Amino acid sequence: MKKLFALLVMLSASACQPVDPLSAKNDYRSPWWYIGFNEPAHMTVWVETSAVEDIKGRIIYDIAAGVAASSDNENGTENARGWVGVGSSGMPVTGADLPKRLFVRWQSIVERKTYAGWIDISESTREIMRNSTARRCHETPQYTARPSASLNLGLAPGGIIQVWVWDDCFRAHKVDRGQVGIEPLGPNQGKYNGHYRSIKASSKRYIDRFGIPYGSW
Repeated sequence: MKKLFALLVMLSASACQPVDPLSAKNDYRSPWWYIGFNEPAHMTVWVETSAVEDIKGRIIYDIAAGVAASSDNENGTENARGWVGVGSSGMPVTGADLPKRLFVRWQSIVERKTYAGWIDISESTREIMRNSTARRCHETPQYTARPSASLNLGLAPGGIIQVWVWDDCFRAHKVDRGQVGIEPLGPNQGKYNGHYRSIKASSKRYIDRFGIPYGSW
């Protein structure tokens, strides 16, 4: 009888506890984080390959490649100067824990140069990634939490890499930044006779008028 009474008391106490409206306990969560790429307006890049060393020391190659998100709107202003907007992160980094550092090799089409190198990811950036899926956004508790952590790499002329991450309220934060060097083998590791993709007409018009705004990224 005493055991039954104690059980009833425990159940009553648990029923009285307030429900946490920000809990993401039962929300769907992806096992992987996501990566994407950005470029300044008109400053076209082509990502040849990328890799990650995660916090457990594992290196995973060829995690993402291809085009970068951009806005090439020709509005008559120097809209390639600085970063305007951040694209979405669309590729899962399968098999990796949170990143310790990232490697990118990309072609800067407007410069006819290829850059390659590693950029370190800070602990404060990883903490934002962890927290981004831990709870629902306090502004919109009726919606489920982010299903995955994500980051974007902005790739700019001069070998600049700018990192963004998203928080639990889907806001992008500008975090780590670095600069890498020239890939000595050129585009595609010396294959295809050093051929680069064609410069877009809109990019050529922009550069003829304003130039490449080094130092603004």
